[in-house]
This record gives sequence, structure tokens and C-alpha cells, in this order.
Amino acid sequence: MALKQRLDYSDYAAIPPDRNRYEVLDGELLVTPAPSPLHQRVSKRLQRQLEQFFEGSGRGEVFNAPIDVILSAHDVVQPDLVVVTEPSQISSRGIEGLPALLVEVLSPSSRQTDRSAKAKRYAALGCPHYWIVDPDGRRVDCYRVADHKYTPVVEAEGNATLAHPDWPGLTIDLAMLWRSVT
Repeated sequence: MALKQRLDYSDYAAIPPDRNRYEVLDGELLVTPAPSPLHQRVSKRLQRQLEQFFEGSGRGEVFNAPIDVILSAHDVVQPDLVVVTEPSQISSRGIEGLPALLVEVLSPSSRQTDRSAKAKRYAALGCPHYWIVDPDGRRVDCYRVADHKYTPVVEAEGNATLAHPDWPGLTIDLAMLWRSVT
């Protein structure tokens, strides 16, 4: 009996639930621990700003992890935030196909994977936009796919305001992302 070389959605769906986060990237299993409170605060605050723009204008819908994003038979991921502009991509299994935007908020356990393996795979599959949010560096980097590679579109750090040229009117107040809990 041969072992399966590349995992697919059926393998992913058979994983028993626990406190870990499981993803399948190009047929390989990725496991990361649950995110920290800082990670969740930043993700939640960015989600609110994205919702205001996309959902407030009827341009799309914003989802937060954990939600399955089925990019291909061998790619099932749970990005921190997902923006879907095509309602037909939303199914009972999760988001199916390439959403408009995938966002990863860096954690110590995911930093390298999010910046390299995920970025390369998302680009190879043709995901239009990918954002990397670095709470420790207080920075947001926005990328756009071109020829199956990501090129920088806009970046911002500190307490700046990020305005994305592909979505006129979309501005992200970074000071709100990093603010302390009071």
C-alpha cells in the first residue's frame, strides 16, 4: 500500500479538531498553534476597517479565520482575513477559488511561512492580492500578482494611513491597528 504523496481536501477534512490550525499548502500539511491576543487584536481591527470599505459599499464580504479557503485540490488554507468579491465563491465548505484578497497577520510561529511559502504558493495560484501585516514591526505590505509573482503595491508603517490604489477610497488607519488596549 503506497502512502499518499500530496494531501487534498478530503485528507484535510478528516483532521480531528484540536487547538491547532491546520492548512494544506501544495499538498503539504502545515500546523501552527492558536494565535496570540496581540495577533487577534490586530486582525480584528483590520477586519473592521476592511468591512467598512467592502461590506459598507456592497463591494464584497470579509471573513476571518478560521475559515477554509479552498484554492485548489491540494491547497486549503486559513488566512487571517479573506475578502471575497464574488458571492458564488462562498459555499458550505468555505471559500472556493481565488478570493480578491488574502491577509496574513504575522506571528512568531508563522512569520517565515507567511512571507515565503504561502506568498509563493498564493502567487503561483494567481491570488490577486496578498497583504502581510507585521504587528511587531508595525507594518503592512500589500502585494499584487503579476505573472504568478507578487510585486509590491503599497506599504505603510507606524501610525501612517495606508491608501490602496487598486481600491479607491480604501484607507487603513495603522494607528488603530497597533493602539494599546485601554
